[in-house]
Amino acid sequence: MRASTITARDLSEAWFLCLREVLTHGYEYTIERGSYAGQKRRELDMVTVQILNPGNRPIIPDVPPGVPPPSTMEYLDHYLPYLMTAQRAEGEQYTYGQYLEGQIAEVIRMYKEDGFNTNQAYMTVGNPEAIFLTDPPCLRGIDTRIRYGKLHFIVYFRSWDLWAGFPSNLAAMQLLKEYMACEIGVGDGEIFAVSKGMHLYDYAWDIARTACGLDEI
Repeated sequence: MRASTITARDLSEAWFLCLREVLTHGYEYTIERGSYAGQKRRELDMVTVQILNPGNRPIIPDVPPGVPPPSTMEYLDHYLPYLMTAQRAEGEQYTYGQYLEGQIAEVIRMYKEDGFNTNQAYMTVGNPEAIFLTDPPCLRGIDTRIRYGKLHFIVYFRSWDLWAGFPSNLAAMQLLKEYMACEIGVGDGEIFAVSKGMHLYDYAWDIARTACGLDEI
């Protein structure tokens, strides 16, 4: 197993650095079960991404000319309710918000009423029955910490589509973190993201190489 460690200035730089890491060191295999079964992925064995200033704008990657954007602020407006509320569209097996909505309020209450020095402010996504879903939740938890006067997020993804998922997921979580920090009365801190399944599907390999400049090397 190869452990990758990435430190980035902001969300945009984190995405580009992760693209390079997956394309350079990703393990290539054919998917036997799950999304896009039968197609190929390049996937990191394990990765930890530290994002020092995730609140820097823009929070969506600014891609080179000719590269389709992996996400947009308009899409983020539609994605936020999926992350923060229990609202579920027809045909959806679950939303992250159905698990997180009540926990968000409880974490805010916990810090405001009980103090900052606790390790219990962890928000879980999924339940034991989720393993029987066709596509179980990729995000499995958002841990939180208040230290040095700021609220920090530590998130874990069991599987993580780097091209389309990463930019929208982390941008939405950053907006959630800013909201929670404001409600608690602390500053906005860092994001640590961990995954044993950060990957690129084969359809994105060429465009990812162009986006991060590897096609020029």
